[in-house]
Amino acid sequence: MRGRSYEHCGSSTPLLGETVGENLNRQVSLYPEREILVSIPQRLRFTYREFVGVVNRAAKAFLKLGIGRGDRVAIWSINNYEWMVAQFATARIGAILVNVNPAYRAHELEYVLKESRVNALLLIEAFKSSNYLDMFYEVCPEAKECEPGQLDSRRFPELKSVIFVGSEEHPGMLTWQSFAELGEELEDAALVEAEAELDIDDVINIQYTSGTTGFPKGVLLTHHNILNNAFSVGELLNLGPEDRVCVPVPFYHCFGMVVSTLGAVTHGATVVIPSPAFDPAATLRAIDSERCTILHGVPTMFIAQLDDPEFESCDLSSLRGGIMAGAPCPEALMKRVESRMHMREIVTAYGQTEASPATTLTRLDDTLEQRVSTVGRVMPHQELKIIDPATGKTVPYDTPGEICFRGYMVMKGYDNNPEATGQAIDDDGWLHSGDTGTMDKAGYVRITGRIKNMIIRGGENIYPREIEEFLYGIDMVADAQVIGVADPKLGEELAACIRLHGPRVDSPPTPGEFRQLCKDKIAHFKIPRYWKIVDQYPMTITGKIQKFKLREQLERELAAGTLPDSRPA
Repeated sequence: MRGRSYEHCGSSTPLLGETVGENLNRQVSLYPEREILVSIPQRLRFTYREFVGVVNRAAKAFLKLGIGRGDRVAIWSINNYEWMVAQFATARIGAILVNVNPAYRAHELEYVLKESRVNALLLIEAFKSSNYLDMFYEVCPEAKECEPGQLDSRRFPELKSVIFVGSEEHPGMLTWQSFAELGEELEDAALVEAEAELDIDDVINIQYTSGTTGFPKGVLLTHHNILNNAFSVGELLNLGPEDRVCVPVPFYHCFGMVVSTLGAVTHGATVVIPSPAFDPAATLRAIDSERCTILHGVPTMFIAQLDDPEFESCDLSSLRGGIMAGAPCPEALMKRVESRMHMREIVTAYGQTEASPATTLTRLDDTLEQRVSTVGRVMPHQELKIIDPATGKTVPYDTPGEICFRGYMVMKGYDNNPEATGQAIDDDGWLHSGDTGTMDKAGYVRITGRIKNMIIRGGENIYPREIEEFLYGIDMVADAQVIGVADPKLGEELAACIRLHGPRVDSPPTPGEFRQLCKDKIAHFKIPRYWKIVDQYPMTITGKIQKFKLREQLERELAAGTLPDSRPA
């Protein structure tokens, strides 16, 4: 029945039936002397031929450390060339790369290392206010007494090797150079043999994302998942070997690792790293100096570049397009990006980590209205339907319901969590997004809300329960509820509703004092901006807190300017 909100996008281009390593080999054979990577902050350039040599050496080094198919390698780093080397080297031997958010603090690192049961960890020294070495030694002090590659930790029994991405020597760690030299001790035949054992449906990546309950869950993604999603996005952008893709989005996220880097490599294009983390001026300078043709980012990144003092002095005429995702794009912003940044072929995208990540994309020939009011149509080789959450039946066109996906890109499941996997993927193979939306007769999807309580702040997916659990650990806090409230710049901001107990009830902390209690304990983007002390929460008859009523109340106060803000005036 054509009246139902269901679409399948066929394609004359077949899916890729190869591993990430095999695809890289194919690109090397096609474009050996083209640049694959330019890291501006590191002043490094690699051709496809040079890069595969570095990747192969790192892959053999992992093998020398006893890491192979199915083993887990965590990386805790900002954007750099070593990140991309680790991405392809682990895939080449079938090891599973575990992405660790660079904004995590010590207790979040401990959680991920325990949950993912990693065998090796790569980490940098520090960036801005984060000292990764100090935080690692805080959760694993015994590393200081162990020989490199022989870590013996009761807290992390599987973790044996720690690799410092740098040249300085640290207790219990291999330097990047000493790690790479291990790869020279193995013959190439060992790598060929290891790669021959791989299958396209092997899991090669774990990305942590917030779910409906508890702490972040590890999403299991395969060669087939991410390689084809990256390739499909590149195809819709008309990527080719002449393109130079500027990547200011973080590599640890699917947007950076899959859509950006892998999407470029599957088409013989060049990845340009403008800075370790997003810097608007550095991004503008990179576009200018490297003549980038494609730029990816979330709306706040584009706003920052347009408003940067260096904007007028940079030549952006080489740009033709890119992707804006992570939050709705206002029409005025899209017009500025098209005209002032020369990005006539910019598109919007939607998806989630569990879907590798892209599921819908506007097309290059779509109208401005379609690109700002919708998230496009379902991508090739994928199915999308919108259902009534209560009945599971597909709803008519233009009727709100839950968005569901099916196809090659659906995750293998949540790591070591079959119950959560079963809740996310039904018996017919549909991944339930938890988002609500509508589909029109032309197949364009509009996002209307979320069934899940997940908050999206500036492109970061944040689940309130994790923050609430942390706040419960503060002595004076009896209960905490974290809500997302509308924000014109970031999409949503965090607000915490706190019930207090103990001696400070009559003299509650100020919002600024609450912020200080969180500083350096949880990632900065998880610290609520707004703080409100309450005596009770709106409840159902059965005792469940009605967060939607809390949100309505907070947004009324926000509009009236009475919601306590932790930021300095």
